[in-house]
Amino acid sequence: MDKIPSRDGTMIAHRHRGEGPPVILVGGSLGTAATDAPLARLLAPRFHVVTYDRRGRGSSGDSSPYAVEREIEDLAALVAVVGGRASVFGTGAGGALALEARAAGLPVDLLAVYEPPYTPGAAGLQYKACCTSRLHRLLSGADRAGAVELFLSVTGVPADMIARMRRAPLWSGLVAMAHTLAYDDALLGDGSIPAARFASVTARTLVLSGGSSPTPARQSTHALADALPRARHRTLTGQTREPAPQAVAPVLTEFFARSAPLRQVS
Repeated sequence: MDKIPSRDGTMIAHRHRGEGPPVILVGGSLGTAATDAPLARLLAPRFHVVTYDRRGRGSSGDSSPYAVEREIEDLAALVAVVGGRASVFGTGAGGALALEARAAGLPVDLLAVYEPPYTPGAAGLQYKACCTSRLHRLLSGADRAGAVELFLSVTGVPADMIARMRRAPLWSGLVAMAHTLAYDDALLGDGSIPAARFASVTARTLVLSGGSSPTPARQSTHALADALPRARHRTLTGQTREPAPQAVAPVLTEFFARSAPLRQVS
């Protein structure tokens, strides 16, 4: 993987695949560039695809204290590498980061997001506040494994599957990234959709959800699409909170191929 310094000097590890209009994939919670690799390979025949380890994850560096602005600067550094503009696809909390970056003025041509985990409504905000409190209590007590279990259970992973994951080789990697769950928690604020801030997101935006995802997640994506000036919503039949790359790639290819300018690596 290549590395590039972000504005604060933090080194961000990234990988390039393919040629064509640039598309940057922004991973969700506990994800890395390797997580997005299957989707990147499917998009690479049509696009110049960039995957990266968000700060604190994988081969990227980190710095304290965390701020959403630093992650926006990380993404801005990658946009600069591919020529100054790009299209972006974000999954989960990565989708929220992509939206925040565009609202902050990042030059994004086309934007697509899959189920950013906002929790609008009184019950949703109360649930988010409870999860935030539990997460910070676990991390402050150095219970990194407990923080990962909390995240997995909140996202709908059954207890027996979590138990199997704890015995699998991947578990140590998830625990190593547990502190970044607090980053994504901060990124989502109180859980509400920041409609006033997102009113400035004028890029054409595709908001995706899975047809088999939980009802609150699907409702949230519809509310998000309504809050964005140039967004449309699309449901991917049969998909869940973790969509199959084979289901996402054709949709993104169709969307990003529309009037996306060809740019080369500088």
